[in-house]
Amino acid sequence: MTAGTPRPDIDTSKPHPARVYDWLLGGKDNYPVDQRVGETLPAEARGNAARNRAFMHRAAAWLAKSGVDEFLDVGTGIPTEPNLHQIVQAISPAARIVYADNDPIVLRHAEALLTGTPEGVTDFLHADVRQPATILERAREVLDFDRPIALSLIALLHFLPDDEDPYRVVSTLVDTLPRGSYLLLSHGTADQHPELRQETESAYKKGAIPLRMRTRSEVEPFFCGLELVEPGLVFATEWYQEEPAPVRERSGFYAGVARIP
Repeated sequence: MTAGTPRPDIDTSKPHPARVYDWLLGGKDNYPVDQRVGETLPAEARGNAARNRAFMHRAAAWLAKSGVDEFLDVGTGIPTEPNLHQIVQAISPAARIVYADNDPIVLRHAEALLTGTPEGVTDFLHADVRQPATILERAREVLDFDRPIALSLIALLHFLPDDEDPYRVVSTLVDTLPRGSYLLLSHGTADQHPELRQETESAYKKGAIPLRMRTRSEVEPFFCGLELVEPGLVFATEWYQEEPAPVRERSGFYAGVARIP
């Protein structure tokens, strides 16, 4: 994080999806407005958040073991240990990680995020996924775009409605990455529990947070032109590369990892 970066004010009168997610994971970096949204979500939401986070841990570890040592994590959210850089740098100490998020409270926690290994680099950008060109420009100051990079978009894109063209956002980010890079993505869905869709959407709507859960056929285009790693695009509890296999439970997220050919 650049020294002297101005710190935007935190608006505690409006809920933020990163802080709601923090509450769902049992964190304490949230406010009553965020808690009220979380409390009106279906009971399964807490478990879904934890299982989605576990997917991120498995996928990030697999990528690090496969030799990827540069990561761009957009939509970082509140630090909940172990963070992506802790997972990756435990395997590859010299790994370089750039986090990006638009929530001011994440900026307040940047010092915690920036505590990585002496050999590696961990940096934070206060930026919005809706401005992918800005994220890429600033990430180039830390990451080497001549080497494979893992782009992490975890539990983020369902907060971009269709009129904000999330497919264009993802393609802008992916198209700039070098060959051999990877896309690591999870996306909210009601495909395994359609009976909870209305309750979930209503909770976020009351908090003025846009939510666009998508079906499998709507998530697939995010991977257009990429090579999905087995087992492909699956529910978060079904994606793994090493034993022990995760428990097969209902999931509120699709998940996948794909290579840029």
